[in-house]
Amino acid sequence: MPVIKINGLGHRYGNQAALNNLNLIVLEGEIFGFLGHNGAGKTTTINILTTLLTQTSGTAEVAGFNTISQSRQVRQNIGYLPENVMFYDNLTAFENLAFFAKLSGVTDIEEKIFEVLDFLDFRGIENKKMGEFSKGMRQRIGIAQAIIHKPKVLFLDEPTSGLDPMGIKNLREIIIRLNKEKNMTIFMNTHLLSEVALTCTSIGVLSRGHLIYNDTLENTLKKFPSEASLEDIYEHVEKTAKKIK
Repeated sequence: MPVIKINGLGHRYGNQAALNNLNLIVLEGEIFGFLGHNGAGKTTTINILTTLLTQTSGTAEVAGFNTISQSRQVRQNIGYLPENVMFYDNLTAFENLAFFAKLSGVTDIEEKIFEVLDFLDFRGIENKKMGEFSKGMRQRIGIAQAIIHKPKVLFLDEPTSGLDPMGIKNLREIIIRLNKEKNMTIFMNTHLLSEVALTCTSIGVLSRGHLIYNDTLENTLKKFPSEASLEDIYEHVEKTAKKIK
């Protein structure tokens, strides 16, 4: 079943086109890796899908709801971790999570906070102030706030940005567990192709606002048997798209 449906999506910032006639379907249960260079339009896409931005043209649906006319229902069914998650540094991790849980309409807030911290193997830090946390610790609390209301779809915007190798590994394991154990569909903007190869089940490549490639990771590796790595495949797709244009 499609959980994300994008049809003819376009967006402009003044005279600058950020997205051009984007068409995309992400199926339920997928871990979808959205690839592209800086400025390709990845964050614009995720902002539209999370109802933070209204597109110039086209339509988008998430979990069966239109992102414009049914934006409230969309927000009830999604979690979102931005590249730079913002917290109240003078409040504890528990207080921050309680705040976000209340905004998401969660009942039994204390129970849900400890449930999600247990899942993330992060108990014992709930009474520490967020200002004391490292980037990796803040990222884990960011995931906690994004999943505390048990969303159907989780959006991650460059989730590995600024993390050390161990932090990236831990995040990868969390993403896979959320997909397998919580049945979450995950839409991830990223530029780390190595993580895509280890995490994602399908990929899309965005270039200058155009979707130039979309398939499962398994099919992708079969289509390009002569390429040594996903980096080589990405470079091949980019070069082919430029020649066509």
